[in-house]
Amino acid sequence: MKISYNWLKQFIKTDWTSEQTSELLTDLGLEVEVVEKYQSVKGGLEGVVVGHVLTCEKHPDADRLKVTTLNIGLETPIQVVCGAANVAAGQKVPVATIGTILYDKEGNEFTIKKGKIRGQESHGMICAEDELGLGTGHDGIMVLDDALIPGTPVSEVFKIANDEVFEIGLTPNRADAMSHYGTARDLRAGMLQRGVNVELITPSVSNFRVDMRTLKIDVSVEEPLLAPRYCGVTISGITVEESPTWLKDRLKAIGLTPKNNIVDVTNYVLHELGQPLHAFDAAKINGKVIVKTLPEGTKFITLDDVERTLHKEDLMICDEKGPLCIAGVFGGKKSGVSEGTTSIFLESAYFDAVSVRKTAKRHQLNTDASFRFERGIDPTITEYALKRAALLIQEVAGGKITSDVIEVYPKKVEDFSVFLNFSHVSKIIGQEIPKDTIKKILVSLDIKVNSVSDSGLGLTIPAYRVDVQREIDVIEEILRVYGYNNIDFSKKFNATVSNSPRTEDYKVQNVIASQLNSQGFHEMMANSLTTAVYAKLSADLKEEHNVTMLNPLSSDLSTMRQSLLFSGLEAISYNINRKNSDLKLFEFGKTYHKYLNGYEEHKHLSLLISGNRNKESWTNPQKTTDFFLLKGYVTGILSRLGIDKISNVPSKSDVFSEGTAKVYNNEVLVEIGVVKKSILKHFGIKQEVYYADFNWDLILKIITGKIKYSEIPKYPEVRRDLALLIDQSTTYENIYTLAKQTEKALLKDVNLFDVYEGKNLPEGKKSYALSFTIQDSTKTLTDSQIDKIMSKLQQTFETQLGASLR
Repeated sequence: MKISYNWLKQFIKTDWTSEQTSELLTDLGLEVEVVEKYQSVKGGLEGVVVGHVLTCEKHPDADRLKVTTLNIGLETPIQVVCGAANVAAGQKVPVATIGTILYDKEGNEFTIKKGKIRGQESHGMICAEDELGLGTGHDGIMVLDDALIPGTPVSEVFKIANDEVFEIGLTPNRADAMSHYGTARDLRAGMLQRGVNVELITPSVSNFRVDMRTLKIDVSVEEPLLAPRYCGVTISGITVEESPTWLKDRLKAIGLTPKNNIVDVTNYVLHELGQPLHAFDAAKINGKVIVKTLPEGTKFITLDDVERTLHKEDLMICDEKGPLCIAGVFGGKKSGVSEGTTSIFLESAYFDAVSVRKTAKRHQLNTDASFRFERGIDPTITEYALKRAALLIQEVAGGKITSDVIEVYPKKVEDFSVFLNFSHVSKIIGQEIPKDTIKKILVSLDIKVNSVSDSGLGLTIPAYRVDVQREIDVIEEILRVYGYNNIDFSKKFNATVSNSPRTEDYKVQNVIASQLNSQGFHEMMANSLTTAVYAKLSADLKEEHNVTMLNPLSSDLSTMRQSLLFSGLEAISYNINRKNSDLKLFEFGKTYHKYLNGYEEHKHLSLLISGNRNKESWTNPQKTTDFFLLKGYVTGILSRLGIDKISNVPSKSDVFSEGTAKVYNNEVLVEIGVVKKSILKHFGIKQEVYYADFNWDLILKIITGKIKYSEIPKYPEVRRDLALLIDQSTTYENIYTLAKQTEKALLKDVNLFDVYEGKNLPEGKKSYALSFTIQDSTKTLTDSQIDKIMSKLQQTFETQLGASLR
């Protein structure tokens, strides 16, 4: 937001420098990012003076050039060579002296230097109006008033405006400060706190009066919730033309391009008071003005010549034949003010902030008006701003007020009531502020003190402070005006040592992230906002469980995600489309769900692998990723976390074509599988993708508690191998579980190191080569003990699995 210092001084009379003012504004929360100098003519015509042409003679060596001598207020005249046909002796002209910097039409600077033109010395330049930036004419040099004194700076003759402009990085909550008046109001509060007594001066509208009642346009508001207050007045006999210089300079200083005197006044009042206005050509209004919504799909052409399709919730300003304007957002082409306009209907309204924001986002329009409406404007100045604009229009465009102010305001927007507890102020701020100071600050912010007690204050907050509705908001207001820099800090250094558990989420997360990084995984972080379409891709997800945004940025970001899978597939698709198809990705993130009893968040860890295991190399034959590779990564994570006693069951998840789930105490800990091709097709992925989804909340619950440990055994372990011929239906898990049940005390591990299926085996059979690790932590095992254990295992496999030794 840009604020003109000259404009600001119309509200507050101050001799402070721009540096002092910007420092105070920043302390008040209106952070001044930069202060820029503004001049109505670039360069300010510095170095350009009035010159008196004493002589003018033809150049001896050029037909079109003339050699002049000029009095520019120095002891001796100067000589200037000029090519203008209209230069003559006796004229008063603008002369750019040596060293003066001028600017061309593109804004490029050039410096006037001493030189020779066809053998004649030239000590400056007699200027045309376009060379000075005072117009577009280049037919000849400018001829000034003959009464001017030579040597007078031309900047004084043309009254060049000089200003300083504050670029304020305004936070969205400070809707009250989105104008020069609002900024001045804050500045006054800050100056009063620093002992500088200043008065806030507001433009008077006491001269507003109805000249004649010849053009009344009735107003009907059919959507009072969307337009709580609506005012209008007609002005007739106006002349639409270029705005006066002072008005154009005001708008140019804050970066606006002047249009015509009517539009410029509405923009001026918008930035002066923060109240958006709109002027309609009264001759183009058929019947009365109706504020309403229109049927879905209605077509409407806006001022930028774009035909837009209206939504059924878009609030429109209409007449009896159709739409005229998108309320609070953008005007219509057919009802806009043009050079032929002689009478206008001037609108000033207070529209619902949420309605305006939704409409602006739907149509991708971001205007100065919508910017203010959607953040909340002051509902009390609607009529005042209308009268202010009407008087300015009469000043710059003539005309007469030809109707009473029409106002529709069925239900007054009420102020807020808040009770401020003194003890809470001291507790939050960390320092006791005198009660009189608190009351003084609140009054300077237009907050009324209704009641005073030993414990606190009963307050009424003005309706325009939409960001101050709670006690904590009031405390924040007190603190920013009192000054953060005025709060004392103890010089005593205090420190505490907290007993931080080893199983804090971020610590465990870092451990697993480091492990995955070392295995070639890349961490990703996707947006929690996604599209509602994804809920239709899997039966696991229900559309009724979607957490939808009330005010989405777009349809693609309208819903909180129910699964980490789809954002992961978006990343895989993005990479594949850029020739990066060998992927290992992981993400820690949350999913969001809506149920009958409320909303829930669940933390997950997702793993996604696709493509080849390693980069192509002559030492490494290419091998694609598979289910077992991902299962190995999952097992490694669980092993690192010390989670055992896990059982495997078939996965019931609808996102997998094949999958398994690891269960802990009847709760699904992690699901692993091959993503369905129908889901991959939606993302344009043609290669296999393997996905694992950890229930991170359950993991944290499992690992929380005391760490158990045991000493490293002093006695050696023994390995024995068996090659078993078993049925095709028998799994490694069957053998592992049976072995552990058979020898619980001394059997430490079972490992499958070879599988053979093929020739020379009976039909329906396969061969497993297994190793068994046996160890006694209290003594060294004997051969007889080992043989006894292996015989028992062999016998169990033969009787229960039908296995035989190969």
